[in-house]
Amino acid sequence: MLCIGHRGAGGHEPENTLRSVRRALAMGADGIEIDVHCLEGALIVIHDSTLDRTTNSSGSLRRRTLAQVRSLDAGKGERIPLLSEVLDALDRRVLVNIELKGRHTAGPVRNLLQDYIARGWAPGDFIVSSFYRAELLRLRDSGLPVGILFARSPRLFRPLAHTLRAWSIHVPLAQVTPRLVSAVHADGRKLFVFTVNKRADMDRLDHMGVDAIFSDYPDRWTGKLS
Repeated sequence: MLCIGHRGAGGHEPENTLRSVRRALAMGADGIEIDVHCLEGALIVIHDSTLDRTTNSSGSLRRRTLAQVRSLDAGKGERIPLLSEVLDALDRRVLVNIELKGRHTAGPVRNLLQDYIARGWAPGDFIVSSFYRAELLRLRDSGLPVGILFARSPRLFRPLAHTLRAWSIHVPLAQVTPRLVSAVHADGRKLFVFTVNKRADMDRLDHMGVDAIFSDYPDRWTGKLS
């Protein structure tokens, strides 16, 4: 079972920052999950559509210029990074799961990742996931692995997964059962689970045959401190 650092090592460092990403990498995470918004045509790594929770500012992300957002403190002196900065820091060492937050993100992400693929990265170095089905539909013919995020039970995942040609199904911890694991695998897809922070849950999911978990504390699975 793979362990993907949730927003980097979000339990240890300010989430979605380069500091958090590097910490997860040092902890031996198999992958890194980050969240992406598009602002003034730039892809920035932040989860919320507001600034209150993760920066030293407040209000709507959309009401700020890119320069203003980039000047904020995202924790411990870190700034909100660009997606390209995260990819450069990771340098193909681990899988990168990019979650599309909001509309009009699929096209810019696809274009940027195609640039990285032209430089030597592989499509399989990425997963692009989202709760927004319309955004994932725009990636159906891109050659990039697509992951569908479900907030509730995904028992009716098959029609949507076939339409989107999804590579993976991403579900909350509370929704995972052995039957679901078997159904997803029988359909030829991977099952990823979020957000898993207790070692007992990690062991249970591993026993079920889950393919990957997202964790704020990747060291709890890898056993590697940093």
